[in-house]
Amino acid sequence: MLPSYLNLPKKELKSRIEKLFKILENCEICPRKCHVNRLKRKEGFCKLGFLPMISASHPHFGEESVLVGEHGSGTIFFTSCNLACVYCQNYEISQLRIGKEISFEKLAEIMISLQNRGCHNINLVTPSPQVPQIMRALLIAIDQGLKLPLVYNTSAYDSVETLKLLDGIIDIYMPDTKYSDDNISLRYSNAPNYFKIMKSAIKEMHRQVEDLIIDKEGIATRGLLIRHLVLPNNLAGSEKIFEFLAKEIGPDTFLNIMNQYHPHFKAFEFPELSRRITTEEHRKTIKLAKKVGLKRLHRE
Repeated sequence: MLPSYLNLPKKELKSRIEKLFKILENCEICPRKCHVNRLKRKEGFCKLGFLPMISASHPHFGEESVLVGEHGSGTIFFTSCNLACVYCQNYEISQLRIGKEISFEKLAEIMISLQNRGCHNINLVTPSPQVPQIMRALLIAIDQGLKLPLVYNTSAYDSVETLKLLDGIIDIYMPDTKYSDDNISLRYSNAPNYFKIMKSAIKEMHRQVEDLIIDKEGIATRGLLIRHLVLPNNLAGSEKIFEFLAKEIGPDTFLNIMNQYHPHFKAFEFPELSRRITTEEHRKTIKLAKKVGLKRLHRE
């Protein structure tokens, strides 16, 4: 099955890219709406400008099995983030912003290289602040023969207006569902109104791609794949998130309830975050998902 973007007229893709770069002039690419001209300065929350900035790229074998398959998920780690999670395991990339600005042509070359290495998809990690740059590189990569589905690997702190410009381009949306309490999201991720923004974004993602489709080889080709990281002391507010998914997205939502929380970065400054979760906390969270009617729980 061809990725969606190959069915989109090139004229339409170019029009979308123009609209996205226009947004950068008074930036509202993400919900923070910093209103800086990123074509000239790097003064917004993300501290990003006109060119794409990445930290690493390689076939990744640590993602969900439906993305990894035999040859890995072709992962590109984009520098910076529009959240500031105190426990981020990739804080060097997301908050210290260790990475390198590259040309659009180089980013396209990386996509093609990952395809040539046999990867099953192009996995865009933390793409939200760099959507215009990614789309411009995609246009170049299409001309060079790119034909892998795009995975939009996000915190779900996304602008619905930006997501609408990705309709017919992204095949697999993979949002986190981090918090259901906005006081918690503000405290640990500096993310005002996270729950409302997350819900609106996931609704739009699901409208575009619907439930996750997995081919006969066990590889995801299109749809929505939800992640939920269990935090100590139920700080994520899991049950409320699961109720939203079951009622407003649907019981067939593909959900990975992750147990790998480990205190990183500034987490030890917060006693309630300074330990790993217990096996019992993970089990209870899975039971909550089943209780509200979610049926497609990811298992390795």
